Amino acid sequence: MRKLVFTLFSVFVLNADEPISLDNALKILNSQNLEIKAATLDVKAAKEKIGSVSGTNWGKLDFVQDVAKSDSAGNVFGFKLESREADFGDFGFSEFLPCMSATPPASCSNPLTIAPKDLNYPDARNFFQSKIKYELPIFTGFQISSYTAIMESMAKMKTLDKDKVINEKIYQLKKSYYDMALLENSINNLNIIMKNIDKLERMTNQMIEVGYAKKSDLLEVQAKKGNVERLISQMNYNEKLLYHFIGFLLNQKVDAIEIPKSNIEMPSINDEDILKNNLDIQRASTGLEIRESMVDVQQSNYYPMIGAFAELSTADDTFLGEASDHKAYTVGARLTWNIFNGGVDASKVEEAQIEKLKTKSQVELARHGIKLQIAKLRTEIETQDAEVAFLEKELKLANEIYKNYEGRYKEKLSSMSDVIIKQSQQIEKILELQMAQNKRNERIFALIKLANGDK
Repeated sequence: MRKLVFTLFSVFVLNADEPISLDNALKILNSQNLEIKAATLDVKAAKEKIGSVSGTNWGKLDFVQDVAKSDSAGNVFGFKLESREADFGDFGFSEFLPCMSATPPASCSNPLTIAPKDLNYPDARNFFQSKIKYELPIFTGFQISSYTAIMESMAKMKTLDKDKVINEKIYQLKKSYYDMALLENSINNLNIIMKNIDKLERMTNQMIEVGYAKKSDLLEVQAKKGNVERLISQMNYNEKLLYHFIGFLLNQKVDAIEIPKSNIEMPSINDEDILKNNLDIQRASTGLEIRESMVDVQQSNYYPMIGAFAELSTADDTFLGEASDHKAYTVGARLTWNIFNGGVDASKVEEAQIEKLKTKSQVELARHGIKLQIAKLRTEIETQDAEVAFLEKELKLANEIYKNYEGRYKEKLSSMSDVIIKQSQQIEKILELQMAQNKRNERIFALIKLANGDK
């Protein structure tokens, strides 16, 4: 058992330290990123709202149980009627009939003026009524179907919002991976320069010993060495920050990744594909669908509303007492049609039409805006391609010049200051190249993001 636990622990540790490839990182991102999880729940909630609206087509069935006790004359008589237990005694006939049979009749006052005590002052009565009621909308002027269409479009909008979050997180993750590659490349170049400085430092010490160099030359070398060490240290800290950010995106600790090539290939996507798949344009188009459905909702006010209902009930002074004998039913339908409301409906329809036209303009504006972004990004990528090509040549030249000046210094044909200057130019070209490559990659990722690619 101890060996098994140790083996499993070792496998876990190895897997934890294993570098994460970009493909695996993208899979982890989709399943573990907290913002993507939240967006997924928003989509589920929006889909549930569709059912809450479309479900009204089936009407509603309610069960109502009333429990009451009252000595109010109207309530008690109503309770008895609902229970089918009212009798003539409830109308005061116990007082009316003796008066009618009185002899002689003159000894009895006008019977029509008798206030029956049984009717006006009844004993308190319990009331239990159980009722099932079903209401069904038959025609709502297409209002329910219009609201259902709105909810479906809202769910589609939430799905697009989720896709946009995924798109942004993929963009951030891939950019971080390629930023790491550029950092590694720059650190490697600076380490080569550091080796050259160490070599130059040893050579300067040797030349000082034989009197061919001054101590100030050594100080210049050591100062430059400290500067390069500072740059390497800064890049190492940037690496740590990138690992923290990647871990944040993946919602787990990340200690190592598989470094991709420092440059990403230009994707072969045309402008029409980008416009077709762009999420902002799709969101604007979905917004237009919502506005069209809102026009239908407002126009439904011109139509009559027709509904049907059915009701089954039983009542007694005890719960479900003699339920079969006391049962009652009601069925019916209702038509409601607003004939005139001061032009309010017309104004609402006109307002909805204006909002629809406004949204239609926004869709067109979104298309033109994305076209402009595409043209801008393609131009910037071409510019950075040329910049990278030039800087690579300049770095190669700077490396050769430095080697030449290092040899010239050894032969006392140039000063240490000249060598340090050439080395500074080397470092400058390395940093410029990294910045240019970084900007090029960032622009390519931005173009892919516009096309909603790399899902």
